[in-house]
Amino acid sequence: MRLMPAGDTALLVELGDLDEVLSLYAQLDEDLPEGVIDLVPAASTLLVTIDPRATDVERISRQVSGVTVGSHERATTGEVEIPVVYDGEDLAEVGRITGLGERGVIEAHTGSPWTVAFCGFAPGFGYMIGGDERLRVPRRDNPRTRVPAGSVAIAGEFASVYPRESPGGWQLIGRTTLKVWDIGREPPALLVPGTTVRYVEVSS
Repeated sequence: MRLMPAGDTALLVELGDLDEVLSLYAQLDEDLPEGVIDLVPAASTLLVTIDPRATDVERISRQVSGVTVGSHERATTGEVEIPVVYDGEDLAEVGRITGLGERGVIEAHTGSPWTVAFCGFAPGFGYMIGGDERLRVPRRDNPRTRVPAGSVAIAGEFASVYPRESPGGWQLIGRTTLKVWDIGREPPALLVPGTTVRYVEVSS
């Protein structure tokens, strides 16, 4: 664990891997130290934001360094079902890479739950882990300059839904009409760390 002040109001904690990040996140979220106002997990870091009127970075550093990571279950924050039409442009290629075929990819993607580990890249973009290990495929060699909003994608150990049109290099296997990011909703992000996600195949 490496602790680095990020100005006067935040602490960046660098950890060994995603499991350690989620372990620390779960423990701090469960028993939030006084003065901590936000926790932002990423692939190998956790950003701890504080209210400087209530605490300071040095005090939070001491508290965080006293936490043992790697021995705590992940926090859960609810469950979301995502309806998916599996007609993505890369579905056939993913079927070939994995050896599962298109139907096998769909069954693997819907067959077990995923969990949002952290958010990033764009507002509402949740990096989901878990699922079926057979679906671990590389990013595309040539990223697309425009990926439609609602595209359901996988890459590496992650799955996600593009919240809005953007560039992207993940493998597109389907699409959903469910809005994972809506500024008219409170909170705008449907997928937050700890959310259990189940993909369900639909015809339209």
